[in-house]
Amino acid sequence: MTEKLKRGQKEILNSKLSAVENRYPQRDYEVEITLPEFTCLCPITGYPDFATIHVKYIPDKLIIELKSLKLYINKFRDQEVFHEESVNRILDDLVKVCQPRWMEVVGDFNPRGNVKTVVKAEYKKES
Repeated sequence: MTEKLKRGQKEILNSKLSAVENRYPQRDYEVEITLPEFTCLCPITGYPDFATIHVKYIPDKLIIELKSLKLYINKFRDQEVFHEESVNRILDDLVKVCQPRWMEVVGDFNPRGNVKTVVKAEYKKES
């Protein structure tokens, strides 16, 4: 029997990370986005990992479209990925889509087995 996908599952599956025009490209300003419900799966145990992802960036000509970011982040919930890999992949994908002047992504992972992990990755556009 084939399970029918619900509306939200379809949206996540078909979503694509996107950006929109920055209406103030002449100005350096910082955008801070917090995503408190990040989940992924440990590639060794299969247990879920939970984190808050913090994105800070100085946009150039484009800014991240927030609904597409939400759906993109939700795609991780069924992926087996290490903490370090997830943060670096998020940074790479965001830089690719919006080409900021500067960006930092921080993954603040909930403790598991008495171990807490915070992963920071940074990008700076070459002058």
